[in-house]
Amino acid sequence: MSIKYTIDGVEVIANDGETILSSATRAGVEIPTLCFAENTALYGACGVCVVEVEGVPKLLRSCSAKPMEGYVVHTDTDRVIRARKTAFELLLSDHTGDCRGPCKLNCPAGTDCQKYVNEIKDGKYFEAVSTVYDAFPLPASIGRVCPHPCEDACRRQLVEEPISIAFLKAFAADKVLASDNKYKIATGADTGKKVAIIGGGPAGLTAAFKLREYGHAVTIFDQQPKMGGMLRYGIPEYRLPKAVLDQEIAIIEEAGVVMKNNVKLGRDIQFDEITKTYDAVLLAIGAWTSVPMRVAGEDLPGVVGGIDFLGKLGLGETPTIGKRVAVCGGGNTAMDACRTAVRLGAEEVYVIYRRTRNEMPAADIEIEEAEEEGVIFKFLTNPIEITKDGDALNMKLQIMELGEPDASGRRSPVPIEGKTEDIKLDNVIMAIGQVANCEGVNGVELTKKGTIVADEMTFRTNIDNVFAAGDVTNKGAGIAIAAIGEASKAAFCINNYLEGDEVRYKAPYYVQDEKTEADFEDREKQDRAEMPGLSPEERKNNFKPIYYGFSDEVARKEASRCLECGCHDYYDCRLIKYANWFDVEPSKFPGEVHKRDFIEIADVIEHNPNKCVLCGLCYRTCEEVAKQTFIGLYNRGFNTTINPMFPKAEAAAYCATCGKCVDACPTGAMRKKF
Repeated sequence: MSIKYTIDGVEVIANDGETILSSATRAGVEIPTLCFAENTALYGACGVCVVEVEGVPKLLRSCSAKPMEGYVVHTDTDRVIRARKTAFELLLSDHTGDCRGPCKLNCPAGTDCQKYVNEIKDGKYFEAVSTVYDAFPLPASIGRVCPHPCEDACRRQLVEEPISIAFLKAFAADKVLASDNKYKIATGADTGKKVAIIGGGPAGLTAAFKLREYGHAVTIFDQQPKMGGMLRYGIPEYRLPKAVLDQEIAIIEEAGVVMKNNVKLGRDIQFDEITKTYDAVLLAIGAWTSVPMRVAGEDLPGVVGGIDFLGKLGLGETPTIGKRVAVCGGGNTAMDACRTAVRLGAEEVYVIYRRTRNEMPAADIEIEEAEEEGVIFKFLTNPIEITKDGDALNMKLQIMELGEPDASGRRSPVPIEGKTEDIKLDNVIMAIGQVANCEGVNGVELTKKGTIVADEMTFRTNIDNVFAAGDVTNKGAGIAIAAIGEASKAAFCINNYLEGDEVRYKAPYYVQDEKTEADFEDREKQDRAEMPGLSPEERKNNFKPIYYGFSDEVARKEASRCLECGCHDYYDCRLIKYANWFDVEPSKFPGEVHKRDFIEIADVIEHNPNKCVLCGLCYRTCEEVAKQTFIGLYNRGFNTTINPMFPKAEAAAYCATCGKCVDACPTGAMRKKF
């Protein structure tokens, strides 16, 4: 006999013997559950499938409650949501492990590094590139220039050295670019909405790519002759060949993005005109003005900003410099400037930096290669005056020492009274940072630093349909991958806006684990792959790319060093899916947390009790579906675990071809080892 009832306003007909959960699922209404499966008996362990029935005083577990004629069931009342959220928070308060690897969590763009590294290990280069494109569209370019915060977080360094994650990304991207099977961006159905992006750098290009995936029409306006922003006009050819950048930009253009160059706001087009013509506007104009040092004489001929110096090369010009050059600054722009000066023929190139090498923000490899090319580093020095000395310049340097740490945690340099040094120079390049120039962006609210005020969760400015992302916003200039990450989130928010729904971007909840060297004592030490390339003598007189790239064999071997920290079952994990649905805060329930060793169920199956929520699906599936009793519950109460019930050797042959317990697990606690 069938029963008719409603659930969230949907009329459902339940067959004889069906529960609220099973009949709702058949009707297309999703009710969260961890312990229910149609092919096993009712269990009711997790408590997350509760619903509220009008006229019934208590919440019902829908996996076991059977509907009655005329029931009015609700799955989303405040009472239900509170109960489910609490249930998930209690489960997660004793759930440890890594949802995602620290490499992904430390990437500002959220790139799934673990996934593409493992795809490279298996020789699946196109799939690896597709994984990167899930996050952003410039893998070959960013793989060459990114200071790779992913590698800073890589746990392989607890064994010996981090994996060469960035170079592996460039390797796979180069393979696909050189193949007949180039990546093509899949675009959504046409929405009829138009978006203008001001700025064609890494942020603008990423936002355009994402917005085309959503199906919106996108036009990029850029004041430079070609797209690419700082990737083209701020990074030298020896680090990023522009032919590679051009190929990746062409893929974005082929997806239907309209690109308009040599268009400057306030000169060629007015901001008001753009905001009226387009449904939404994204400001991604970057930071193109070198920060002045406020040193007497910095306006003298021969003194130039780092971005201005490098930008000339990007425009195809050759800056004129003398034999003695000083670069002021300690970041990657300063390294690009000093190494470029070497290649342009300077015989003495100095880097003036007011702290020590330990405090330099530039990548270690950039500093090392600059030293190999003959750059002289003058640490704990700071310019206090530049004067004209005939045809040359004289820079007076204040000798410094490190004092107390500043707001960033670095020890602040302080002058040593009476100690100075003079050096004779032909050119001085100021590379201490960049700031935004918001000329032409009329009516947009700016910070005191001159950056655009944008909500950090919606990326909206004070103008209704105008958004902003990247170096031009709030905190100012940073690394390219950070601008890319912001642009991707901004595109998500723009899409919501165009659909009439202001959804604030919120970082996903992940379970994270802490590891030490002791956790990896059993791992064999394997040296990090060395990137082959030109010797210092071969590279210092030209702008040829300095690296040759990995071979297939070396790349796959390097990728095989991955410890696979993130959960193997993340994409199918119901626990993390629902944790984000209900915006959980497990820290509300502090207490003892288990730290147990992995349990070998059989030669081919491993159980992680730290991820187990005791839903019982694994052993119930083994018993009721596979008709075996290889696993079961061991111990009682808080110390209950899933354990093998037979010697693993007896289970090995059967388990090798079954794996139903692994498939049933909703949290990734069960894993096939091979």
